[in-house]
Amino acid sequence: MPHTPLPVLPLAPSLIPPADEVPALVRLTGVEREIWDRALPYLDVRDNATHSLHAYGLADALLAAVPLARADVVLPAILLHDTGWKTVDPARILPAIAPGSHDPGTVRRHETEGAVIAHRILTDVGYPPDVTARITEIVDGHDTRRHALNADDAVVKDADKLWRLTPHGLRTVGSWFCLDAEQTLRLVLSVTYDRLLTGTGRAIGRALAACAGLDPGPRRPGPTGRAPSAGGGHTG
Repeated sequence: MPHTPLPVLPLAPSLIPPADEVPALVRLTGVEREIWDRALPYLDVRDNATHSLHAYGLADALLAAVPLARADVVLPAILLHDTGWKTVDPARILPAIAPGSHDPGTVRRHETEGAVIAHRILTDVGYPPDVTARITEIVDGHDTRRHALNADDAVVKDADKLWRLTPHGLRTVGSWFCLDAEQTLRLVLSVTYDRLLTGTGRAIGRALAACAGLDPGPRRPGPTGRAPSAGGGHTG
């Protein structure tokens, strides 16, 4: 039986609270905005700009629950972590991050080049050298290093991976590999959930997965009708 649409009900602007009165609203300000503006030219591949902003929001939420992690390390690191993909031949990116990929060198290159770019940007904005070194160490290994160096690194890793389970992340991964929504969710969960490092990250991941799995939207098969093998992939 088709749903009966509700009539619209325009609200008066006076009923919408100001931004500074709304809890949990995240904005880029100050030096983080400077870092973002300088990082943006490196983030025009793989939809990395949107990915990085979503991961920033997730990192901000994780910081509230991981007291040992430092915002002045985590937030610049998450804005800068994928800048290195700009230095990679676009034709090599998806084959390198696809499930079953045998091209770890390309993934590694985006980390090492990203660390160089991050160091240059942080130096340009006058970031403290000791904090800059901590950030570049995180960027240089955020995908290929399975263990976390410290609480900062754990939050960056979890925020980066949790993006995959957001609506934007699932749409993006599905479009990369021609998968339908159900296939995408199963693939992403298989390479994400067990690799989350913080308790809060796993709770957020479970919540996002539950919402995605219960979404009554269409589950049309992709062009191949099946998902690729999930073993060994990065998916971003």
